[in-house]
Amino acid sequence: MPSSSSNEADSRKRLIALMTRHQRQIFAYIYTLVPDRHDAEDLLQETSVVICEKFDEFTAGTDFVAWACQIAWWRIRYSRQKFARAKVIFDDEVLAAVAQTAVELRPELDERHEALAGCLRKLPARDRDLLLTRYEPGSGVAEAAQRSGRSMEAAYKALNRLRKVLHDCVTHELGQRGHHGGSA
Repeated sequence: MPSSSSNEADSRKRLIALMTRHQRQIFAYIYTLVPDRHDAEDLLQETSVVICEKFDEFTAGTDFVAWACQIAWWRIRYSRQKFARAKVIFDDEVLAAVAQTAVELRPELDERHEALAGCLRKLPARDRDLLLTRYEPGSGVAEAAQRSGRSMEAAYKALNRLRKVLHDCVTHELGQRGHHGGSA
């Protein structure tokens, strides 16, 4: 029976590696379909449980993110009653169209994310910290200004300048890779 135990351990390792590597993409997919971040986080947890339960059905060598997003799609449809009280409810056609667009844009968005991460690393630490603080969940310009020792006006000006710098950098990086896209 050691081979069964060994196969189970290998399967668990593959699952953990795939989930760790792709959790951000799965969450991004869910968040495009669910208007509330907390609901999207809950759905990511529910989806992760189902992925673990059904991992033996996943075919190695196929697109894990596509498979996981299909599970997320069904979890979202199943959970729609929870969102019936929300201000914005998409009908099934709109939800399906947004889901399809998210799948189609995933490769481009992944490349943009990689380019953005590279461009962020090129910024001076103080500027990078200002941006990261500004976009932390629950944070804002006031928090970023305070942490960076800037006035609100200086923080707004710096953030506008940094957004342009990042946009130009991402556009340049994607151009170097042979992709021509819109905004970052």
